[in-house]
Amino acid sequence: MQDKSPPSGIDDYHLIELVDVTKVFDTTVALSRMNLYVRRREFVTLLGPSGCGKSTTLRIIGGFEQPTDGKVLFEGEDITRLPPYKRRVNTVFQRYALFPHLNVFDNIAFGLTIAKVHRPEITRRVGAMLDLVGLRGMERRSVDALSGGQQQRVAIARALVNEPEVLLLDEPLGALDLRLRKDMQLELKKMQQRLGITFLYVTHDQEEALTMSDTIVVMREGRIQQIGTPKRIYDEPKNAFVAAFIGESNILDAVMIRDERVRFCEREFICVDRGFGQNKRVDVVLRPEDLTLVPAEQGMLSGVVMSVLFKGVHYEMMIDCGCGALKVHSTSMAPEGERVGLSVVPFNIHIMEKVGEACPA
Repeated sequence: MQDKSPPSGIDDYHLIELVDVTKVFDTTVALSRMNLYVRRREFVTLLGPSGCGKSTTLRIIGGFEQPTDGKVLFEGEDITRLPPYKRRVNTVFQRYALFPHLNVFDNIAFGLTIAKVHRPEITRRVGAMLDLVGLRGMERRSVDALSGGQQQRVAIARALVNEPEVLLLDEPLGALDLRLRKDMQLELKKMQQRLGITFLYVTHDQEEALTMSDTIVVMREGRIQQIGTPKRIYDEPKNAFVAAFIGESNILDAVMIRDERVRFCEREFICVDRGFGQNKRVDVVLRPEDLTLVPAEQGMLSGVVMSVLFKGVHYEMMIDCGCGALKVHSTSMAPEGERVGLSVVPFNIHIMEKVGEACPA
């Protein structure tokens, strides 16, 4: 796992570990020899497109699916064949599965009631959860009378009231509208920090992952593509898939001439990357916000503005530089048809491996 130094407040301790986990449905390989660990008090997000295996991973950890091969460890103990109700984890799904015949209090208390916890303790713990999720005063209300955001809070409180060591969340905000989803992202992160428990979160929303996570696991076709902090994943994507999936990117064919020197768009640039060898084919990533608009004669590259869109906080321009159209985000604007220059500092020219042979100089 990359970025092994845990963020502040997170134990560098493997609470959950997947070891060579493979899952096959009929002839479809959903997961292929997956190795992953999650630390105590960490907020980990499994991120990827539909069908990449992220929900399958969560279900295997929760005990709802059995791996075809490999094992699941919890604090070093093999729990691969342990049923869900014996695992120290709880799950919140996108469909909250609340009980319509029970009110808010009884929905939250359901697991404690089944476990035959004494009534005064149930009242205390449910009350604490109502305070935590901001639903105090609504305990006698029917869940059908709640908004989507309130129902989601009830589902989270029901999962947390059993005091799990790990909370698994499978796209729990997917049914909410954009504004409410953004509000709940911040609320969930605050809850996780306040409670100090481990959250394992599944989403296909890149912004959601960047906003909430201590660690992001980017997945594609049943395999992990990259693991790292949100900043590391965004600033230093490991391959073209990660670069394109996390944020917006310009990905260009290039040749690494030598350490700290790369050639693309028919000219050489200084960069900060080393260790790729000499005259090697690579990919270059240029983030749209890292390209600076300058007068044409002052640019490291120059091109013609093909389109302009106003995006609120910036303009989005497509600029034809002769080596393909580059997307540029800028607070200043040049009209369509105008020739402009583009500059980029060496630190913002990111080099990635490309499969291929070394190229001649």
